[in-house]
Amino acid sequence: MARKNRSPEENERRAKIRELLQASNISSMDDIQNLFKETIAEFIENGLDAELDDELGYSKYDYKNKWTDNSRNGHSNKTLRTRFGDVKVAVPRDRNGEFEPQLLKKNQTSISQDIEEKILSMYAKGMTTSDIESHIRDIYGIEVSDTTVSRVTDKILPIAKEWQQRPLEATYAVVFLDAIHFHVRSEGQIVKKAVYIAIGINLDGRKDVLGMWVGENESAKFWATVLNSLRNRGVEDIFIACTDNLTGFFAAIEAV
Repeated sequence: MARKNRSPEENERRAKIRELLQASNISSMDDIQNLFKETIAEFIENGLDAELDDELGYSKYDYKNKWTDNSRNGHSNKTLRTRFGDVKVAVPRDRNGEFEPQLLKKNQTSISQDIEEKILSMYAKGMTTSDIESHIRDIYGIEVSDTTVSRVTDKILPIAKEWQQRPLEATYAVVFLDAIHFHVRSEGQIVKKAVYIAIGINLDGRKDVLGMWVGENESAKFWATVLNSLRNRGVEDIFIACTDNLTGFFAAIEAV
């Protein structure tokens, strides 16, 4: 943003940043990175202390407002992986061991990204386990084996299957039926697939994705399979079916 377009608040913030850089003897990008790491640690530690204050119901040294038999019990050190490098954080503890911080979970070791979420995201985009392993190592500097990647991606299979087979309502006011075409990796090659999608609006006006099915090119025959799946999961009637008028689609809907 050009200087002349900055607001008074932005100019004031810039002035404070210049003061901080000068006071911290910043002379290189490594110095800036270390400053970021210290800032991250300070932010997290302050947040954790505030969480413990809220948990105990009184702030540090404010004993006159203490109404619990629980109390602070020092700190434990934790090393977090961040995109700026490892950051050491002092995590406050309580004497009864009841404190469950939300800003930084007890077993959390990374704050710049949730590695499992990254793996699942890349897997959903069609990357192989070896591609994911290389990507995680190159970008985040973390070694993740093929076995670990497979273990993480396997977590979503039962959840996806349960969602795909869940019972549906008997009647929907409107169901939108359409296919979206994607390029995906299959047996080492990039191929085009059709993802058949059914979105329903029930009698209360609530919208819900009823299901997604992967096929080859869009066809009325495959749509008949989709409609039979909806019927088998409890759908008895659709008031309005919205389609793109694919040849044979209307007949498939009527038949089911």
